[in-house]
Amino acid sequence: MFKTNVGGIDRVLRIIVGLALIGLTLTGTIGAWGWIGVVPVLTGLLSTCPLYTVLGFSTCPMKRT
Repeated sequence: MFKTNVGGIDRVLRIIVGLALIGLTLTGTIGAWGWIGVVPVLTGLLSTCPLYTVLGFSTCPMKRT
């Protein structure tokens, strides 16, 4: 379906940052804009980023042939 273009460290960082933003929103520390954290969580879980696709970028390790 979607091409994988988000590598391991990138995935972990996206999920951590996304969950932190959502957590801060739920505790009232930051405003409703913190719900934007859903985007990095989803792109991290799905291992694909539409913006990376548009820019032709990938953080996945290259396959050796």
